[in-house]
Amino acid sequence: MTAFWLDTLASFVADFRLESLKPATVEQTSYVMLDTIGAIAGGAAEPEMQALTAKLAVSPAGEASVIGTDKKAVSAAAAFLNGTAGTFLEMDEGNRFAKGHPAIHALPAVWALAEIKGLSGKAVMEALILGYEIGARIGIAAALRPDMHPHGTWGTVGAATAVAKLLGYDAARIRETINVASSLTLATSKRTMLEGGTVRNAYAGISNRMALMAIDLIEAGFVGERDGLSSVFGRVVSETFDTAKMIDGLGRDWQIDHNYFKLHSCCRYNHGALDALDLLLARERVAPDAVERVDVASYLYAAELDDQAPRNTLGAKFSVPFAVATRLVRGSSAVENFTWDALRDERVQALAKRVFVVEDKAMTSRLPQVRPARVDLRLRDGRTLTAAVEANRGDDQDPYSREELTAKYFSLTARVWSHETADAARQKILTLDRVSDLRSVLQS
Repeated sequence: MTAFWLDTLASFVADFRLESLKPATVEQTSYVMLDTIGAIAGGAAEPEMQALTAKLAVSPAGEASVIGTDKKAVSAAAAFLNGTAGTFLEMDEGNRFAKGHPAIHALPAVWALAEIKGLSGKAVMEALILGYEIGARIGIAAALRPDMHPHGTWGTVGAATAVAKLLGYDAARIRETINVASSLTLATSKRTMLEGGTVRNAYAGISNRMALMAIDLIEAGFVGERDGLSSVFGRVVSETFDTAKMIDGLGRDWQIDHNYFKLHSCCRYNHGALDALDLLLARERVAPDAVERVDVASYLYAAELDDQAPRNTLGAKFSVPFAVATRLVRGSSAVENFTWDALRDERVQALAKRVFVVEDKAMTSRLPQVRPARVDLRLRDGRTLTAAVEANRGDDQDPYSREELTAKYFSLTARVWSHETADAARQKILTLDRVSDLRSVLQS
């Protein structure tokens, strides 16, 4: 039985050209790429990534860039390392409707192959926006099992679709790529993020690696199910898959335009509380030792992040008590305040034990249109200060400025590059549709 919607989807991918986009969407895609490259470069500085890179980046010069280092690797290793590094700091962009992070699941694979083949920036942009669109739409169409982490699932199909587009596949081959890639997803566990299991940081890297594996399989003559998406995402990792959402409005309403960017260096589910706290502290300066207790009310997924004593930096990024405490004690929610130094700060540890988060079911019922939170600061002088938010900063409802995103990019890349090197890359990324050979972008 033919899945007509899958034919429609594959034909759309094959026929798409960057020229059909509105200028605003082209610009948005450029900033998604800039933000993602910044997140990868910043993540490459982490000690675990340095150790992993030393093991895997052993190829001669002329292969793909391991971004944020001076090393090269074969496409599979580069895609894996860059995808993993890009999630390490929890600074990669995402899409609240898909409930995940489409760009970091697709860009590393596309970038690696495009560098090796010397392809154009325009081809990379076309591939990324399609990989983003397909991945995000699967996330919207499927209701993943509650205990699954979305990383490493639908992103594999998005990345494989992006690479198929990059290589100029026709509609029939794109359809087969989608079917093959759908069977290369991970059985990801949400407990990894809640318990600080850093294996979780590898999920996006594996998706990029599996996308290239899907291409290898296709070119070797392997085939998938007739409708792998409906099978895997309708009965295996999810019990429902709405195929209409895969094709409704194709080409008219792009998911990349509805993304969010992050300035808080932690899980998105923390951001409502941190945004509310920022509002509160803008009204009145509060000394950490003046705080007796903090109560946070938010939606279900935020309420799950209730660990008051996370065991490592990943656990800290998935802890509302830690995020609130480090913001109050150390003055910001930037990368440096989710490091091991911050985690070992006794002032942060003590305050985190006095931060409590609970679900407000009325807030949960309003997902995904808004992600509300309310923060009540009870002070030792008997007063209670309160602030609340609806949308999170960085959403399309309340976007960060281009200047704020550029400053974020420089703050992340400063961990590995000089300002001059980062700025040269920035200028090329923001005009990528005019770059003839991707290999020129990250040259220092």
